Amino acid sequence: LCSAEYPDLRKHNNCMASHLTPAIYAKLVDKTTPNGYSLDQAIQTGVDNPGHPFIKTVGMVAGDEESYEVFADLLDPVIKERHNGYDPQIMTHPTDLDSSKLTSGNFDERYVLSSRVRTGRSIRGLSLPPACTRAERREVERVVVDALAGLKGDLAGTYYSLTHMTDQEQQQLIDDHFLFDKPVSPLLTCSGMARDWPDARGIWHNNTKTFLIWINEEDHTRVISMEKGGNMKRVFDRFCTGLKEVERLIQEKGWEFMWNERLGYILTCPSNLGTGLRAGVHVNLPKLSKDPRFAKILDNLRLQKRGTGGVDTAAVGSTFDISNLDRLGQSEVQLVQTVVDGVNYLIDCEKKLEKGQDIKIPPPFKK
Repeated sequence: LCSAEYPDLRKHNNCMASHLTPAIYAKLVDKTTPNGYSLDQAIQTGVDNPGHPFIKTVGMVAGDEESYEVFADLLDPVIKERHNGYDPQIMTHPTDLDSSKLTSGNFDERYVLSSRVRTGRSIRGLSLPPACTRAERREVERVVVDALAGLKGDLAGTYYSLTHMTDQEQQQLIDDHFLFDKPVSPLLTCSGMARDWPDARGIWHNNTKTFLIWINEEDHTRVISMEKGGNMKRVFDRFCTGLKEVERLIQEKGWEFMWNERLGYILTCPSNLGTGLRAGVHVNLPKLSKDPRFAKILDNLRLQKRGTGGVDTAAVGSTFDISNLDRLGQSEVQLVQTVVDGVNYLIDCEKKLEKGQDIKIPPPFKK
């Protein structure tokens, strides 16, 4: 049984295209979530964007929390492929934001230039960016900005709305590399996330610019802890403290984050489910990056390399953005520990190559 509406995915290389059979399409095409979000809306970005030169993309998004239930026949296999075999039907996801458990989180600063941990959080009861109305998007902004006003001490800060920003404020945020721009990535525009730009978008940061929250970009919120240098322990401490405090303040106002035990924290892109966490460093590896074993070493350590400008960029010189590949099925502490241990291994390899010594490919990472 093939629906007359079934998309042509023969040339596509994304997770959605690999799993959307005519039978699954026929079964789901007439279903919508309670907010009216459809399968065709969820997969549009993957239909319009067959592939990406560097990475196999997911090829679909969620319009609301219920999308993950209503379209589970497609989303579960996509999640299983993207998340290293994690099966949402039988597995549960652990959360652990106790940063005191992290060991040896101080990198050699001759190699590590900056450290960063980010996640996303969604406000339960409001549609996600691909599907939200203008009113819902403004409600997200109101709820989050109200809560952030309660942050104290090192976490106290200021909100800058993209619509009400002075030219001077805007230039300062661009110079600090904090401002997100209007999305031009077709992955974002085709999914509807850039509608009404820049209405209800903005950035909040603390006074020292080490704790940031983006509002209404790809997710309701992106929470970021970052600083120059190699002190990942301090970055993760601040991340955990700040995130718990933001959640407490949001709950105080009668709202909560989207979460369930199968998928962890619910975000727009299935690639970010679970922890939503990406712990990354900018690390300089001139010798190792030219070694033919580099890619295999990263693979076995469950690390991903990106260019220093982010997901769509090539590396500048021999400085790379190295971060955890996994998001779902392991806790925040486990993932940051993976990055700490893995990056220390990479630096150790670089030092060995400097001395003309041989390096080893580590055995594949076991959870």
